[in-house]
Amino acid sequence: MKFGDYVKVKSLQTPENFKKNLHDLGIHMPFDEVLESGPSSVMAQPLQIGSLKVGNRFAIHPMEGWDGHTDGAPSDNTLRRWQRFGSSGAKMIWGGEAVAVRHDGRANPHQLVMNEKTQSSIAQLRDALIKSHREAMGDDKDLVIGLQLTHSGRFCKPNDNTKMEPRVLYSHPLLDGKFGPAQNIVHMTDGDISQLIDDFVIAARRAWDCGFQFVDLKHCHGYLGHEFLSAKTRAGPYGGSMENRTRFLRDLVAGIRAEVPQLQMGVRLSAFDFLPFRPDPALSGPDALGPGIVTDYSKALPYQFGFGVNENDPTQIALDDTVEFLEVVQGLGLQLMNITLGSPYYNPHLTRPALYPPSDGYQPPEDPLIGVARHLETVRYLKERFPKLVFVGSGYTYLQEFLPHVAQAAVRESWTDFVGIGRMVLSYPELPADVLMGKPFQRKRLCRTFSDCTTAPRNGLVSGCYPLDAHYKKSPQMIQLTEIKKAANLS
Repeated sequence: MKFGDYVKVKSLQTPENFKKNLHDLGIHMPFDEVLESGPSSVMAQPLQIGSLKVGNRFAIHPMEGWDGHTDGAPSDNTLRRWQRFGSSGAKMIWGGEAVAVRHDGRANPHQLVMNEKTQSSIAQLRDALIKSHREAMGDDKDLVIGLQLTHSGRFCKPNDNTKMEPRVLYSHPLLDGKFGPAQNIVHMTDGDISQLIDDFVIAARRAWDCGFQFVDLKHCHGYLGHEFLSAKTRAGPYGGSMENRTRFLRDLVAGIRAEVPQLQMGVRLSAFDFLPFRPDPALSGPDALGPGIVTDYSKALPYQFGFGVNENDPTQIALDDTVEFLEVVQGLGLQLMNITLGSPYYNPHLTRPALYPPSDGYQPPEDPLIGVARHLETVRYLKERFPKLVFVGSGYTYLQEFLPHVAQAAVRESWTDFVGIGRMVLSYPELPADVLMGKPFQRKRLCRTFSDCTTAPRNGLVSGCYPLDAHYKKSPQMIQLTEIKKAANLS
């Protein structure tokens, strides 16, 4: 399967052509042909969320940096990225960065860690973001900044870029051994989990002392918080029933409220945890990866290792679990939800619709616009079921020129409360500000989903937009990345 099998968004040029392409694909997606700007525009409307007031409807998703120092403190590259978050003009900074609550939970040896030594430097990231936001927007009124707290679970790689050190909750027939030797896997005890909850609470206290208004208790992308939700085969208080599988979240909320009652909390959630994919070996060759196909799951039925999928036919999404989880979230008095899908490790086309795969991925098995529509429709469904919850949607970057048209319509039609931007902010951080102010669109800076921002860190390089950001494009690591892509037949 070649790239040319799917129409490139860049080639569509006009709203009319984009809408026709959606029609040809059988996709329903909200779309406003006329973009609004200024204080009365849809995307400029503030939203009150409890004690927090957010000044507009753009959000910046948390990044998982591969550019911190080995001690868990941010580097100059990290600082630059946060400054660009501030200059984006978005008033909701959801989590900013995936920050491990302790060393063994890092997804890479350069991920940030919140501890006594790093706390002040992480606080400086927030200060720099606020300063750049003031410079770009005139003031920092109604700017809300959170910090994402995480433990990477199955994807821990704290000491060596080449060595996975997984911490898991249960044995998984399709994932165990997929990302490294199965003998490296450590199964966490109930005592380990209790200690980890204490570490989260301490990290949340530190986040509050840094000035963050909320923390994101990460439950997405196959990391540990998300794995709790599929721990149906685990014995004891943290597995089996939904009550047990949400005990980790409930204990986190109770612990943080007892320690820092003023701190708000949110959850970034993968609404479903789909089967792993792999390149189709029949269509792979020396020149290209094959399109993604589902890994053989026939010996793993009934499939009790997923969340939000049908146990008897795990190729089918079933959001009953997801609805039950959100009922727990609502019952805890939480309001902030950020919805994503799947895992970038084993089904990246679901998480990040893209035309070009990362080095450890596969060619897209569907037109990426179908993936975008899946994101939008999932949030629409959940928002309709839970109107009192406040949702941030994902998957918008692949829309490129047409992102503002869909974003405005999605908010206007109540498909979502906020439009979250991830990869796009690496290449074109000022996109929200330009839209809000009615400035000309900078098409040459639009992310075209080359996936270099994933391929680079997967291979131990710093994260960033290598094709479009001169800071990375002119760096020595660009030469390494070019060679890596050439070896993987991605050039």
